[in-house]
Amino acid sequence: VAKGGAGGKAAAAATCPEVVAYLYLLALLRAVDAGKGGEGAYAAAEEVVAFVSRFNRRTMDEISARAYFYLALAAAAPSSSVAAGRGPAMLRGKLLAAYRSACLHHDAAGQAMLINLLLENYVAASQYDQADKLVSQTTFPAKRSNNQLARYLYYLGRIRAVQLEYAEALKCLQEALRKAPQTAAWGFRVAVTKFIVVVQLLTGVIPPRAVFHTPKMVDALAPYLQIASAVRVGDLERFGAVVEEFHDVFAKDKTLSLVARMRHNVIKTVLKKICKSYSCIPLADVAAKLRLEDADQAEGIVAKAIRDGVVVAEIDHKEQYVRSFEISDTYSTIEPSNAFHDRIDFCLGIHNDAVRAMRFPEKTESAEANEARRDRIKEEQELASALSEDGDDEEF
Repeated sequence: VAKGGAGGKAAAAATCPEVVAYLYLLALLRAVDAGKGGEGAYAAAEEVVAFVSRFNRRTMDEISARAYFYLALAAAAPSSSVAAGRGPAMLRGKLLAAYRSACLHHDAAGQAMLINLLLENYVAASQYDQADKLVSQTTFPAKRSNNQLARYLYYLGRIRAVQLEYAEALKCLQEALRKAPQTAAWGFRVAVTKFIVVVQLLTGVIPPRAVFHTPKMVDALAPYLQIASAVRVGDLERFGAVVEEFHDVFAKDKTLSLVARMRHNVIKTVLKKICKSYSCIPLADVAAKLRLEDADQAEGIVAKAIRDGVVVAEIDHKEQYVRSFEISDTYSTIEPSNAFHDRIDFCLGIHNDAVRAMRFPEKTESAEANEARRDRIKEEQELASALSEDGDDEEF
């Protein structure tokens, strides 16, 4: 009986590899959740990936995508040799080879998962140029889950933020937050919200206070609330103190480089206040208010602000002072039209996404049979009525 049972199990495994792959996946997930990460989990994940790679079946697509996800998760464990820096390129090579196979097999689930894993690999290594090339040379599959799309938009937003494309970065990050689960995945939502706050500050927009008081995010966003307060009032000294105090937090969140760029925004805020308060002010006083070393630095900063359109003023280089002018009516410029265009474009984008996400029930065999039955009954009734009319004519 034991032999027969073993033979039956072997036959079942041979005819249903999805069951075997699923059991492999459950065992791997249990090992990862139990904290048995590092080399053991990575080796087990490699075995699962090797098993699922032997089959080209669409029923294995989701399981295969999960297997590669846990392979990358095991590689990121602190005790893993890949995480130690001895083989990140090796893991990246495996992911690229798997992505090529997924494209050849038209595996949409695998393509979405592997693109996100590759972007995560590049972003973690700060190789933003390579990540941008990957985005430009690949197409994210249309048939994908919202969770994978949210991850893709999150990484894309981070790439665009590093490339100084703040408008595009903010759009991607906000859409990622909308696509993410609304009552779960709080870690992902917190990470996205942090980058949204930083990018908004870099664009000159102060986030509303309600964002920092979102349930389950208050403690995580506390350092960013202090940064936003310093940027809003234009206090360079307070800004520097906050950055120094929460330096480790920003470095852990991967936002330190973006936060460092905010110093220019604080300076712009101070310049706006100065030009609004003074019609004419010496450059030495501007340097004192900005806490700069000399008037030459203040002259360069003010000149750049004038060129960027931050303030409406002119510099008298001979007399070493700045003369500001009254700001013209904003509604007489093209800014309201541009803002209106951006909002219309945003609404149309949401409408197009909603239309693409709609699903319509396909015609089933029973529905087609009902239609054929109705047509047949209609034809029989017409034939019977025609025959009855012919009988009436013969009687006359």
